[in-house]
Amino acid sequence: MPYDTLKDFEYLGLINEAPSVLIGRTTLAANNLAELRKWVADSDGRVNLANAGVGSASHLCGLMLQSALKSKMTAVPYKGTAPAMTDLIGGQVDLMCEQATNAVPQIEGKKVKVYGVSSKERLNLPSLAQTPTLAEAGLTDFNVTVWHGVYAPRGTPPEILARLNAALREALKDPDLIKRQEALGLRLVTDSRLTAAGHKAYVQAEMARWGKVIKDSGETAE
Repeated sequence: MPYDTLKDFEYLGLINEAPSVLIGRTTLAANNLAELRKWVADSDGRVNLANAGVGSASHLCGLMLQSALKSKMTAVPYKGTAPAMTDLIGGQVDLMCEQATNAVPQIEGKKVKVYGVSSKERLNLPSLAQTPTLAEAGLTDFNVTVWHGVYAPRGTPPEILARLNAALREALKDPDLIKRQEALGLRLVTDSRLTAAGHKAYVQAEMARWGKVIKDSGETAE
């Protein structure tokens, strides 16, 4: 990248997190994560795992899934979520790890099976209220979310950064915003990551965590 992520921006705080869900074609025999783990193990690498493109959140989630299951799958990259979801619904691929905001309509329409939520907590949505997290279903420490933060150019005066952070904190308390975000399966951040220092520390930790997942997968770019 033409910039240094940790040095070239001022960090203001995270806004929200978007959990993903592990979903599969409706014709899969497995009906829960335990059955899916056995099916994947018995398939000897012949599982087709769709994603929205190399480097996408669904691709990275898929890498972590393979690592957690200790099973190699065949990655099938698409040019976006829509064509990947279309082929999953059509049964051309087996599994996909996708943001809940994109997958909930297909889950509610019973066009796909859902095996687990990728975040630490269950989602407070009617269609996913009974769906366990992947961690509680057996994939220890599995936690994948897409998060959004606010940044400013490097060198922005401290007093401006303080005003922006205060405005962000106030905005995230708005009841209507909270309600709209939750309806989409998103979680507003309320912890230390809403501070500049906490935000930057989290980004640094995420870079280290995902860097290891990518390197261990062997899918690094030349």
